[in-house]
Amino acid sequence: MKKVLELIRVSTEGQAAGDRASIPAQRAVNRRTCAQYGLEIVHSIEIADVSGACVLLAPEMQQLIRRMQSPEIQGVVAREFSRLMRPENFEDFALLQAFVESKTVLYLPEGPLDLNSKTGRLMGTIRAAIAGMERTEILERIWTAKEEKRRRGELAQSKVVLPWGVGYESERGFYYKPEAERVREVFRQFRAGNQNYSQLAGLLGVTPRGMHLIMRNPIWTGWRVIDKKRDGSASGRYASVNGRQADRRKVARDADEVIRVRVIDPPLIPEAEFLAVQQIMDLKQRKHWRCQPQIEHRFTYNGFLTCSICGDVIHTAFARADYYACKGRRTKHLCSTKYMARVKLEARLDALFASSLSSPMFLEQCVEGLRARHEHSDACLHSQRLTSEISSLREKRNRVVDGFVEGVIDREERNRRLAAIEHDIEAASNILMREALPPMMDIPALVGALAPLVEWEHWSRDQKRSVLTAFVPDIRVADYQVESIGLPAGIFSHESTQTDRDSWLRRA
Repeated sequence: MKKVLELIRVSTEGQAAGDRASIPAQRAVNRRTCAQYGLEIVHSIEIADVSGACVLLAPEMQQLIRRMQSPEIQGVVAREFSRLMRPENFEDFALLQAFVESKTVLYLPEGPLDLNSKTGRLMGTIRAAIAGMERTEILERIWTAKEEKRRRGELAQSKVVLPWGVGYESERGFYYKPEAERVREVFRQFRAGNQNYSQLAGLLGVTPRGMHLIMRNPIWTGWRVIDKKRDGSASGRYASVNGRQADRRKVARDADEVIRVRVIDPPLIPEAEFLAVQQIMDLKQRKHWRCQPQIEHRFTYNGFLTCSICGDVIHTAFARADYYACKGRRTKHLCSTKYMARVKLEARLDALFASSLSSPMFLEQCVEGLRARHEHSDACLHSQRLTSEISSLREKRNRVVDGFVEGVIDREERNRRLAAIEHDIEAASNILMREALPPMMDIPALVGALAPLVEWEHWSRDQKRSVLTAFVPDIRVADYQVESIGLPAGIFSHESTQTDRDSWLRRA
């Protein structure tokens, strides 16, 4: 009886589960091979969750190679050649050299393969290449099938890839979960001036970075946009621990590969509002107006100023006093704009904002924008979703209490879970109360609400910044001359520009 090692490998953990037959099937075939060729298995090596392209990284395979060096081991038995390897690059062929150096024969159901012989070396190389090609073809077939499902607006992967607050059912398709109403509240607060991602993340219970990604997702407008894909090349694979399955790097899709399909109707966020928020986020990212509590903030308009001569961002600077300085002059040395003293420039800007924001024409168009949004609102649908979420959370709270009474969880775990549930109930209830209020505001009420803006020059810095972050003005200035103050059209369905030289509205 020739002493051999048994090799069993499955690519995923699911294939190694007790209710799957992959490992028992391989073991049964190996036993028949041993009986046919008079082999005795002295040690069995099982590898799970390792792709055929990563077998050399697995410690089990390294153990197999070491044991092959023993004089008593004459071969390795496996169900098929692909269980040994599915090479992705030429470095993987080093495994065949280990068989050559140890003079080990590979026993397969169709017969032994001696890599030390001329025929065996040729056939081993061919079999390895075929196994690698089969792997590539399998991946291509899977990718093609998934792409077709994506283009039909279906979910082609596990539900773990679904965005926060979005669900999927094969019969129903994509849909918003009740907790998605909190995303609407996040967008409302963001446009109202609360643009601190850490504070907004508290409403959803995610990280600030997660909050940023959630707000960037066009799924809230009803559209599913897939503009990235996994890198299928050998270099796209992340380094994994012990050769186990790992993800691949994401790369941008080519223009003709981008998938954009409408999957939910009606949307959670109107597209105009979504685009307005994206514009604010882009400006925040480009001009770096982030809240930094450890820094003393003395400048009011930092992050909103652009040089009217060269178009570069205007930074803040300290040179024995506070100044606004054009980036084109300060770092690139290409612009002739002078440093502008903070006190002098801000006094001029304060005067302009006091007159612009209290303009009757501006306030009237704000009211028209509010009316248009009210006519297209889905307040009833929003309230139903919030009510459903609150009911679900209360049922979850009852289940936690029942689990504590039955001894399934301890007191500390009960308190932790109840605190999280109460936080979510309070957040949803606050939004529901706000939705229940009449959203309409007539012209006299809005004029009365914005009338205090006449006192803009006397407001504190924090009060001014709160309004500025809501309006996102584009202020063009150079050498103390304010060329224009522009407001994005999406904010109040209005775009107003006012010049500084004689304080009149620019003619059409």
